Amino acid sequence: MRKTIPARIAAIVAAALALAGGIASGPSASGAAWPTPSGQQAVGATINVSGTVDGKMIRYYGTGDLGSGGQDEGQSPIFQLANGAVLKNVILGAPAADGIHCTGTCTLQNVWWEDVGEDAATFKGTSSSQTMTIDGGGAKSASDKVFQHNGPGTMYIRNFQVTNFGKLYRSCGNCSKQYARHVVISNVTATYPGKTLAGINTNYGDTAKFSGITIVGDSSKKIVVCEKYKGVTSGEPTKIGSGADGVNCVYSSSDITYR
Repeated sequence: MRKTIPARIAAIVAAALALAGGIASGPSASGAAWPTPSGQQAVGATINVSGTVDGKMIRYYGTGDLGSGGQDEGQSPIFQLANGAVLKNVILGAPAADGIHCTGTCTLQNVWWEDVGEDAATFKGTSSSQTMTIDGGGAKSASDKVFQHNGPGTMYIRNFQVTNFGKLYRSCGNCSKQYARHVVISNVTATYPGKTLAGINTNYGDTAKFSGITIVGDSSKKIVVCEKYKGVTSGEPTKIGSGADGVNCVYSSSDITYR
């Protein structure tokens, strides 16, 4: 005879699973509820991270010389990650300055931006073999870019949600030194208003691959999935097209769901 779980125990188990779902990455992370901070901490100077740091869902926000959190160039980050570093369970509040910088391979796990500053995070790797992985979390109110890619290597954005944004990802269009850069975007929910999921420089061999993308509230399909540019080392890049081509912008209609 099949045994039933007492209602009280079932409720406890359900609550525990719901809590775990709010802090873990995975297939449902892109639809997770926005977290409530466990506390908050003002940051007046960049916090350097090596190894693994668990923020325990504290909200960090910039103050003093870290910058206003607007679009002024050259702001300092709240966190700077060394090669191999992992930062997890963190909320960045406003002002967020220039968010997070990764100087090599790094992982951002369950990191949330309540109001993106200059950028949410920037990948400043030095080798084509290095990776930046964003797994879980979300970002709001990015008037320009969410993730900026300045060095070589590959960025992975997965189990993520974004709303009210300019570009989710941008390969630097006018860095003084350019590289072939790559991004893999999977299981991401983008809610309108937003402009572009990825902007890449096809003349340098950039690639953007998409799967499991859900676009919400964009009945007119104004959000561009993949935008192509001719990058430069000075001046401004030129937009040269958009859409899947199987070479630089890689996805099919089945990879994009509108609801």
